[in-house]
Amino acid sequence: MLSVATINVSQENSMESVRATMERQTARRTQTDGTQMIESLYANVNLAKDLSARCKGRSLQLKDDEIQNIAQDLDNVLQNIYDELCRTPASAFGSNAYMDVLIKSQSMRGYSEADIAMNVMGNRPRRSIRDNDTPKLVDFLQGMYHESHEYGGQMFNTLPEVAEYIEPLYDAFFCPLTNEIMTDPVTIESGVTCDRRAIEEYIERFSDSSEPIYCPVTKMPMQSKTVMSNASLKSVIEEWTMRNEAMRVRIARTALSLSTADQLVLEAMHELKLLAKLKGKNRELMHKIGVTKFLARLLDNHNAQIQCDALELLCLLAEDEEGKDIIGKTKAIARTVKLLSSNTTGERHAAISFLLELSKSQLLLENIGSTSGSILILTTMKINNTDDPIAAEKAGAVLKNLEKCPKNIKYMAESGYLEPLQSYLVEGSEEMQMEMVSFLSELVQEQELTIDINRSTSEILIKMARSCNPRVRKAAFDVLVQLSLHRPNSKMLVDTGAVLVMIEELFIRKVDDEPVNSMASAATILANIVESGIDPDTTVVNKEGHVLTSKYSIYNFVHMLKCFMPDDLNLSIIRVLLALTALAKPLATVVSVIREDHRGHAIVELMSSPMEALSLAATKLLITLSPHIGHTIVERLCKSQGQPRKLLKSISHAGRITERQAALAMLLARLPYRNTSLNIALVQEGAVPTILSAIKEMQNGASRSSKHAVPYMEGLVGALVRLTATLYSPEVLKVAIDHNLASLLTELLSRPAGSDEVQRLAAVGLENLSYLSIKLSQPPPDELLSKKNSILKLLKDSKAHSNNKKSTHHQVNLCLVHRGVCSPATTFCLLEAGSVEGLLGCLENDNVRVVEAALGALCTLLDERVDVEKSVAALSEFDAARRVLGALKQHRQNVLWQKCFCVVEKLLEHGDDRCLREVTGDRMLPTALVSAFHRGDASTKQAAESILRRLHKMPDYSATYVSMEF
Repeated sequence: MLSVATINVSQENSMESVRATMERQTARRTQTDGTQMIESLYANVNLAKDLSARCKGRSLQLKDDEIQNIAQDLDNVLQNIYDELCRTPASAFGSNAYMDVLIKSQSMRGYSEADIAMNVMGNRPRRSIRDNDTPKLVDFLQGMYHESHEYGGQMFNTLPEVAEYIEPLYDAFFCPLTNEIMTDPVTIESGVTCDRRAIEEYIERFSDSSEPIYCPVTKMPMQSKTVMSNASLKSVIEEWTMRNEAMRVRIARTALSLSTADQLVLEAMHELKLLAKLKGKNRELMHKIGVTKFLARLLDNHNAQIQCDALELLCLLAEDEEGKDIIGKTKAIARTVKLLSSNTTGERHAAISFLLELSKSQLLLENIGSTSGSILILTTMKINNTDDPIAAEKAGAVLKNLEKCPKNIKYMAESGYLEPLQSYLVEGSEEMQMEMVSFLSELVQEQELTIDINRSTSEILIKMARSCNPRVRKAAFDVLVQLSLHRPNSKMLVDTGAVLVMIEELFIRKVDDEPVNSMASAATILANIVESGIDPDTTVVNKEGHVLTSKYSIYNFVHMLKCFMPDDLNLSIIRVLLALTALAKPLATVVSVIREDHRGHAIVELMSSPMEALSLAATKLLITLSPHIGHTIVERLCKSQGQPRKLLKSISHAGRITERQAALAMLLARLPYRNTSLNIALVQEGAVPTILSAIKEMQNGASRSSKHAVPYMEGLVGALVRLTATLYSPEVLKVAIDHNLASLLTELLSRPAGSDEVQRLAAVGLENLSYLSIKLSQPPPDELLSKKNSILKLLKDSKAHSNNKKSTHHQVNLCLVHRGVCSPATTFCLLEAGSVEGLLGCLENDNVRVVEAALGALCTLLDERVDVEKSVAALSEFDAARRVLGALKQHRQNVLWQKCFCVVEKLLEHGDDRCLREVTGDRMLPTALVSAFHRGDASTKQAAESILRRLHKMPDYSATYVSMEF
C-alpha cells in the first residue's frame, strides 16, 4: 500500500509539472526572440525525456490506466513542441541547434526526419498514401488513357504526376537559382539555402570584380562568401527522393499489371527505365515487387514497341546479379531468343543487347546455350555480318562470353561454329583439351557431323597421338579416326605428318608396348587418308624417304595380314591395299609381293571371315588381283576344305541382296574361266542348280530393287558362263546338256535385266557352246535318210492323197548348217535355239563389248567346218547384212572390225544376189574398209584388204579368177 501511494503521489506531481510546463510553452509562443524560443523548446524536450524515463523505470509497477494518462501527457508535450516549430519562420533554420531540437522532439513521437522538416518549413502539409486510398489508386490507373483521369479530386495526365500528388514536393527543396531540387543544399550569410553548385557559380561570377556580392534572393550585400552545408535539409531531400522514387516504382508496377491500354504500359516502362538508371536501390525494389518477373511475360505481347521496351528495361535490371538470377528463373531467355529472328531492327538489337548483358553472368551461360536455337541463331547473325553489322558484333560478343561454359562450345560446333572448339583444343589446358577432344569425337561419331579442321588443330591432335599418356593417345586416335573420314581433312593431316605417325604405329611400335587397338586405329586413319584420293607416290612414310607405293610399304602391309590379328586391323590394311591397287604401279608391286611370298592364302582365308565388312573387302581385293594371280587364288580356294561350298552358300540369297553376295558372285565370274579344277568343284557342289534358281528369281523380279541387284546378276551369269569354257570336261558337258544352257543364255539376250554385261556374257557363253555344236551334231542313220527321201518322193508323186494319210514314221530334225541332227539342249545349235535373232539384235547396242561378243557368236556359224552357204542363207533371212554394216559404221575398234569384215566377206562369197546387192550398195563400206586398212592392226588390214579386192578396189596378185560385175 505504501508503494502504491508513493507512485500515485509521484504521478500527480508529474502531471502537475507537465501542465506547468505546457503553460509556460504557451506563453512563450508569442516571443520573437530566437534564443528564448530555443530554450523553451529545450525545456519541453527535457520534460518529455523525463516522462519517458519514468514510464520505462516503473513500467512493471504502473497500471494500464496510469500508463495511458502518462502517455497522454507526453503526447500533449510533444504536440506543443510540434506546434511551436510549425510557427517558426524558415530563416530560423540557419541554426543547426534549432534543427537538432526539432528532430529530437518529433522523433520521440514517431515522426521521421522528413516529416519534421516538411511541416516545420511552412510548406503545404504532407500527404501519404493510406490503405483506404489503394482502391482509388487502382481504379484511377485502370481508367487512365480511357475515361477517368481523376484521383482524390485531382486531374492527372501522367504517372509521375500521381506520384508527386501522393508524395508531394516541397518549396524548400527547390534551389532559388536553378528552380530545381537541390542535391547538396548550403546556407549563405543571408540565411537563404541554395544548391552548392549553383551558389558557387553565382559567387564565382563576382570573383574578378570589386563590386560587392548581393544575395540572389534578398538582394542584400554579402560580407562573406562562406557557405554552410545544410545537412539536415540534405538528409530530408534524400529521404523524400527515396520515398518518391519508391512510390513511382510501385505506381508503375501497378500500371503494368492492371492496365490493358498499350500507351499506359509503355509510359509505365518508360518511368521504370528512368528510375532503374538512377539508383541500384530502385532496381532492387523492382526485383522485390515482381517487376522483373512481370516483364518476362511482356516479351510475348502483340505490340512490338512493348516488346522492345521490355527488353531494354530487362537489360537495365540485369546489370546486377540478383536481376540475372531472377530472369534466369523465368522464360525471358527463351522468348528473347525468338525475338532474335525478328524482322524489326529495333527488336533485334534490343534482344541481342539483353542477351549480351545476361551472358556476363557465369550462372546463366549454360541456360542461354541450352535454349533451343540460341546458338544457331547467334552464329548465323555473326556469320552474316553484312546484313546487320551491329547485331553481328554483339552476337560475337555473346558467343565469346558463352565460350566460358564448355557445353556451349559443343553447341557452337553443332551449329557449324568450330573456332571456339579448335581454339580451346589448341590453347586450353590438358583437361580442357581432353574435354574438347571428347566433344569432337561425339560430334563426328555419334551425330555424324562433318568438321573441317585447321592446321593448328591437326597438329595438336597428332601431338596428342604421340603422347606418353595412354588416355590422351586413345582420345586423339579416336578423333583422328572420325576426322579422317572427311576427305578435305586428309590433305591437312598429310601435311601435318599424320602418315608418318600412323606408319610408325603400324611398322615400328611393338604390340607389347601399346595396346593393339592403337594399331587398328592407326590403320583405319591411314586407310581413310589413302582412300581420300591423295597421291601415294609422293606421300612419304618415314625419314628414309619411302613412300606409300614403295615395296617397303607394300611388303609390310601384305605381311601384316594374318587371320589371328584383329578383324578391324586386317580390314584397314586391306582397304589400304585396295586403294593402292587402283593405280597401275602399286598394283604391280602388290602382285609381285604376293607371288614372291605366297601371301595370297591369307586374303583367301579372310574372305570367310564372319565380319561382313572384312569378308567384303577381302573379296574385292581378290577380284582386283584375279586377272594377275587368278590361278593362284583358285588353287587356294580349291585346297581350302569346303571353300567352294561356302562360296555357293553365301551366293544363294534369301531376301534382299547384300553387297557381299554380289561381290562373291562377281569373284566367281572373274576367276580364270578355263580353270578346270574350280569348274568341276563347282559342278560337284551343285553350282548350276543354285545359280539357275537365283537367276530365275532375279528374272521374276525378286530383289531387283536392291542397288546390288545388277552386279549380283552379272556375277551369276558370269559364274554360269565360265562353265562353258571347259565343256571338254565330261562332268561340265553333262551339266550343260542337262540344264539346256543354250536356251537359257538365249533368253538372257532378250532379258538382260538392265545390264549390257549380262548380254555380253550370254553371247560369250553361246559362242563357247556353238563351237561344240559341229562336234555334237551327228549325221542321221542311212535308213532314216532313205526313208525320209522315199517319203519326200511319195509326197511329190501323190500330192493329191497326202491329206488323207498320216505319216507313222518319226521325222529327224536335220540342221543344214551343221549337217546333222541338232537341238538346243544336246548340240547347243544357235539356229535351233533361236539365238540368231537375239545376237543380231545385240549388234545395235552402243556398248562395243556387247557387239564384239555377239559377232563372235555369229562367226561360229561361218566356220569352215559348217556349211557356210546354208549359214549365210539363214543369216540373210534375219537381215544380217544390214545389221553388220550398221555396227561397222558405228564402231571403230580393231577386234570389232576383224569380226565384221569376216562376216561381210562370207556374205560376199556365199550370199545370194539380194545379199550381194545389199553389201555392195552400202556407201559407207568402202570408207570403213579404207579407214581400217590405214589405221588397223595387221589382222584388220588383212581382212580389209581381202574385201577391197573382192570389190575391185585393190589389185589381186594371187591366182586368176573370174571377176564379178556388180
